[in-house]
Amino acid sequence: MEYYEAADFLFDLRRFRPKPGTESTARLLSHLEHPHADVDFVQIAGSNGKGSTARMLERTLREAGYSVGLYTSPHLEDLRERVRVDGRKIPRSAVCEYVEAIREYVTAQAADGESPTFFEAMTAMALWQFGREDVDVAILEVGIGGKYDATSIVDPIASAVTSVTLEHTGILGDTEAEIARDKAHVAPDDAPLVTGVTGEPLDAIRDVAGDVVTVGTDTETDTQPDVRVTYEGRANHIEATVSIDGDDWDLETRIPLLGEHQAVNAGIATVLARQFADVSASALARGLRSAHWPGRFEVIDTEPLTVLDGAHNPGACERLGETLATYDYDDLHVVFGAMHEKEHRAMAAALPTPEHVVTTEPTLDRAEDRAVLAEAFADAGVDTVRTEATVQDALARALEAADGDDCVLVTGSLFVVAEARSRWTRTDVPKRIRDLADARDALEGANVAAGDIERLDGDAVHRVVRTALRDRQASVLKEELLRVGGECALSGIERDDEAVDAVLMGTLAQFESLVEALESRSRPHGVADVARELRDTLALEAGADAEDRPTSAAGHTAGRSRSPSRSTDEATKSDALWTDRTAVMGILNVTPDSFHDGGKYNALEDAVARAEAMVDAGVDVIDVGGESTRPGSDPVSVDEELERVLPVIEAIADLDAMLSVDTRRAAVADATLAAGADIINDVSGLEDPEMRFVVADHDANLVVMHSIDAPVVPDRDVEYDDVVADVLDQLSERVLLAEKAGLDREQIIVDPGIGFGKTAAENFELLDRIDEFHALGCPVLFGHSHKSMFEHVGREPGDRLEATVAATALAADRGADIVRIHDVAENVAAVRTALAARDPTRFHWQP
Repeated sequence: MEYYEAADFLFDLRRFRPKPGTESTARLLSHLEHPHADVDFVQIAGSNGKGSTARMLERTLREAGYSVGLYTSPHLEDLRERVRVDGRKIPRSAVCEYVEAIREYVTAQAADGESPTFFEAMTAMALWQFGREDVDVAILEVGIGGKYDATSIVDPIASAVTSVTLEHTGILGDTEAEIARDKAHVAPDDAPLVTGVTGEPLDAIRDVAGDVVTVGTDTETDTQPDVRVTYEGRANHIEATVSIDGDDWDLETRIPLLGEHQAVNAGIATVLARQFADVSASALARGLRSAHWPGRFEVIDTEPLTVLDGAHNPGACERLGETLATYDYDDLHVVFGAMHEKEHRAMAAALPTPEHVVTTEPTLDRAEDRAVLAEAFADAGVDTVRTEATVQDALARALEAADGDDCVLVTGSLFVVAEARSRWTRTDVPKRIRDLADARDALEGANVAAGDIERLDGDAVHRVVRTALRDRQASVLKEELLRVGGECALSGIERDDEAVDAVLMGTLAQFESLVEALESRSRPHGVADVARELRDTLALEAGADAEDRPTSAAGHTAGRSRSPSRSTDEATKSDALWTDRTAVMGILNVTPDSFHDGGKYNALEDAVARAEAMVDAGVDVIDVGGESTRPGSDPVSVDEELERVLPVIEAIADLDAMLSVDTRRAAVADATLAAGADIINDVSGLEDPEMRFVVADHDANLVVMHSIDAPVVPDRDVEYDDVVADVLDQLSERVLLAEKAGLDREQIIVDPGIGFGKTAAENFELLDRIDEFHALGCPVLFGHSHKSMFEHVGREPGDRLEATVAATALAADRGADIVRIHDVAENVAAVRTALAARDPTRFHWQP
C-alpha cells in the first residue's frame, strides 16, 4: 500500500458523522488486540488551550528523560503531525501498516452502518503507535467534550480540563456549566483532576470529578487557586516570563507561548508532570521554555510584526487581543478566515479593531464564504475590508500594504494559519537525477501513483524540483508547466486540507518560462510565492545567461534569506568563506575522550600548536570542542567545558581563520563568543532554549545539527521513510526557531548530523543528496570525519583517512558549503581538487 492510499482511506472516513460514545473505538482497538494496554495515558480536555498544554507537558516529560507520545488535532500541513513519539511524526510506513491492519475490518463495519469515524480511526492509530513504540507515557488531546470522546477509551493516570467556553452546544450542552460537566468525565480514578476553570463551571467540574486541583491567577477569582500563576509579561518579542507557586514549591521560567492564558496552561502542565513523574525543577523550567507550538501566537517576523494565531472562537480571539495589546505597532492588518459553524460576528467583535482586513477562505468545504466574513467585520466598524480567494493571496496583500512599524495578524482558524505559515516553511527541493532509478525514487518519494511513475520517469531528465503545495496552487502550476512543455506529477492524495506533493520536471528554459508565467498572473491562488521560491531554488535571473546565474563554487544554488529584518547590502561574517566556495572546518578537540583524537590536545600549548598547523595547511574554520558527544560519553559541567575551551579561544583568536565552538550550552556559547569565537556549532539542534538568543545577541553564525540524541545513544532505532526528506522536515522548524530569535538564514548553517541517529546506509544517502539541504536557504555543513559510517566500506577505526578524504571530495562536488574534518592538509587537497574539476578556470590555487 502506498502512503497516499492509506491517507485517502483515513480521510474518506470523514463521511461518517461523529457519534457519542467510545464503543466504536473500543471495537477497533479490540480488532487490533489492544495495542495500548501497557501504556500510561494523560488526557487533556478543554475549550481552548488543551493543545498548548499537551505540548508543554510532553516537552517537559521528554526533558526529564521519558519517552513520550503526543496525540493532538487538527494538523497544520500533514496528517502525521497528529501522532508523534518523542517529537517525531509517525512514519508514513507506519500509517500504511496501520491501514492495512484495519481496512478489511472498517469496510465490514461500514457495510453494517457501524464504521469508525475519522477521529476514532486516528485515535486508534495513535494508541497503536504508542504501544508499538513502547512509550513511557502518552498524552491525548481530547477532541470534543470528554465523556463521550474517543480518547476516553483509556483510563488515564492524570487529566486536566484547561478552560470552558460555549462550544458544540448541540452536543455538550447549552451552558458553560453543562459543558464543564461533560469535560470533567476525563477525571482519573486515582489522582485529582487539574483545571484552570473558575466560577460556576468549576462547581460543575467538582460535582463530577470530586478531587480537583485548581490553577489560576490571583486576579481570576475571589477564591485563591491551589496553584497560583503570575504572568510577568514579555521577556522578548517571542517569550514571556511566568512564575508558578504551589504550597511547598515554586518555579520561574520563560515560555514561548504568549498571553496570561498560556501561563495558566503552563501551570496546569507543571502540576500534571509533578503528579506522576520524577521531574526536577530544572527539567520543568527547560521543558516549558522549549514547548514551541506552531500557530499559537507565533511571531514570525518583526518588520512588520507578523503574528499567526489559530484563534477559532470568541474567547480565543479575546485573549489574542489581550496579548497583541502588549506590542507597539501602528496600523493593524488582519487576514481572517474561519469555518462556517463559528460565531463570526462575535469573533470579529472580540478582536482589536483593525485598520485593514482581508477575508479569505482556506481550502476546505467547511470554510465560510469570504464575503460573509467581510460583512461581519464591516458591521464591527472596520472601514477597509477586502477579500481574496486564497489565504496566500490575502497574506501577500496584507504584507504589501503594511509598513515596517505595522502589524499583520493571521487568525480565525488553524487551517488559515497553516496555509499562511507555508510561506515561511515550504521547501522547494532540487533533485539530482542521474538515471531512471533516480527519477523513479523522486516520484515515489512524492507519493505519485504507480501509473504516473511509469509514464513520467523518462521526463525527469533535466531539472527536477520537489515541493508541497495547496491543491489549487498545484493545479495552476501543473497547467502552466505543461503549457511550456514541462511535466508535473502530483501526489495521489486528493484532499483540500492536505498539502499536495508535486514533482516538477523540465529544462531550465521551461522553468524560466514557468516562473515568468506565474509572476505575470494577478496573484491567483498564491502562485506569486511559488514563483519566488522556484526562482531562488533554481537560481533563475530574468534575462540572465546561464553562465551568469548565481551559484556557489560547488555548483549549488546560493542560499536565500526569508527574513527581511537585515538589509541585503549588510555584510555577514561568512561572506569571505562558504558563500564563495566550500570551506574546510578543522576539528580541535580539547577533551580526553573524543572518539578520534581525545587527549592529544588537552594541554593549551598543544592545542595552540595544532591550531597554527591547521592554518598553515589551509583550514578556513577551526572548531574547538570541550565535550565529547561520542556514543556512551558522559556530559561535563559548564564550568569544566569552559575551563577546557575558553583559554584556547583566547589564545588563537588572532589566527587567520574563523573560530567555531562545538557546544550544546548557551552559557559556553556566550562566554566564547565574547572571547572571539565567530560560530557556535550546536550538535543538539537548539536543545538549550537560550542558545538561539545568545547567538543572535552576538550577531554570530550558528550551526544547527539534526540529532536524535547528543551525546549519541548507542543502538537507538529510528525509523525514517526517507532520511533526507525527514531530516529536512525536522531541520526546517529548527531553522525557523533560530530565525525568529533574530538570525538571518545566511547566518544559520544546517548540518544533517552524520552518525547521530542514522545507520551507515542512511549516512551515505545523506552524502549523496547533500545538495537537497539548500532547500532550507541556509549554508550546509557535512561532518563525516573518521565516523563509523565507513565500516560500510570496510574501514575500521584508525583506518578511515582515505575514506574520509573521498567523502570530502564527494561532498564538495555535491554542494556542501563546509566540510568538518580532522586531517586538514589531505581534506583541503580533496576540496580543491573537487572544485577545480567543476570550474578549473576559476579555482586555481598557487603554491
